[in-house]
Amino acid sequence: MPNSQIRIYTQKEQGEEWLRRYRGCLPVFACVLGFTETALISGISSAGRTPEDRKYTACADAEFLYYGPEHKAQYPLPPLAAGASPVLISRAVFESLNIPVHLFNAGLPQPPAVPVIDLGGSPAKCLSGGAAMEITTVHHLFEQGLLWGERLAGNIQQGYLIVGECVVGGTTTALAILTGLGIDAAGKVNSSHPVCNHAQKWALVQAGLEKMMGSRRHLVGGREQGEINLQSSIQNRSTERSRSPKSQIQNSVDPLKLVAAVGDPMQVVVAGMAIAASRSCGVMLAGGTQMLAVYALISAIAQAYTLSWQPEAVVIGTTRWVAEDPTGATVDLALSLGKGSLTQSGGIPPLLATHLSFADSRYPQLRAYEQGFVKEGMGAGAACIAAHLSQSWLQHQLLAAIEAQLERLSTAFD
Repeated sequence: MPNSQIRIYTQKEQGEEWLRRYRGCLPVFACVLGFTETALISGISSAGRTPEDRKYTACADAEFLYYGPEHKAQYPLPPLAAGASPVLISRAVFESLNIPVHLFNAGLPQPPAVPVIDLGGSPAKCLSGGAAMEITTVHHLFEQGLLWGERLAGNIQQGYLIVGECVVGGTTTALAILTGLGIDAAGKVNSSHPVCNHAQKWALVQAGLEKMMGSRRHLVGGREQGEINLQSSIQNRSTERSRSPKSQIQNSVDPLKLVAAVGDPMQVVVAGMAIAASRSCGVMLAGGTQMLAVYALISAIAQAYTLSWQPEAVVIGTTRWVAEDPTGATVDLALSLGKGSLTQSGGIPPLLATHLSFADSRYPQLRAYEQGFVKEGMGAGAACIAAHLSQSWLQHQLLAAIEAQLERLSTAFD
């Protein structure tokens, strides 16, 4: 293995080849911020102690990532039941390595207090209603993702693009997307809780998918039959001419309509970015369950809309707390992506994880990660992988840089 600090859990050869190719290269980081009202349900997420806190988590994380601990934040990092925001990890690496950061607002309840690219989206309603977003919004956000993926990749000469996210409640919308695409994902997703709240997530997903199906005029085997309407704006962003106004995929859901029903605004933006960027550079999808759902979505969209992309250019990068979560089944979920009829075009992605440990940290907030709290977010795992890849950072260097961020934060306004 090119680096003992990185473990490859699936598609080992492809993962090793990707790591070899980008060893010594610095990435560009794009972080897509979004919101789903699913986050307001009591107990759904621990990324913010109360529903009110969770409204501002993405804004707070974005502000910390951009300005660092000494900045007097308009949106301070929210209190957590345990642990500390994973943005401390991302900020430590990106600041130390001087990695460019681009923040995108795909749909937040309020604008963040940082320079951000507003994509003209809107927050999603709770997925349990089966009508999370307008289909026109989803099409627009996907088009924006394609546009920005192309733009970002166009400025990358030899490196790669990391695409991260911040969507509180996003593992539940991820479960909905995976299930809607025919992937057996129940009981396999992760959460910010030490023990995943699978039953709560599954009840919401079932309610949302049932309402979505009930609104369709014709169902066969639980899926819509008929044509997938191709929107001209999406065709125009493709580098090749789409075949037909009628999809050759029958008895299947339109993946963009699925996002409109039970998804969140981040998912289609990242899918579009990865499709476009993969054509000319490497892409690391930064996260666990949420990025596995995005990868499945990429495969389904590319298949349904006849869009070219390069699956071998795309890997998923996360933390070992996600990859080895005993209350989820992340590796099994990654392997399942190659089995779905709608997601076969992408096959199984390489799942990589940093072996960062907080077991010896002097801070209880960081040691909480070892008990299963928080686990991942804001590109934390991918940031550590980037530090290993570009600078050969070892465990002690990562830990020192992350603890320094927490120390600066705790003393900034004494």
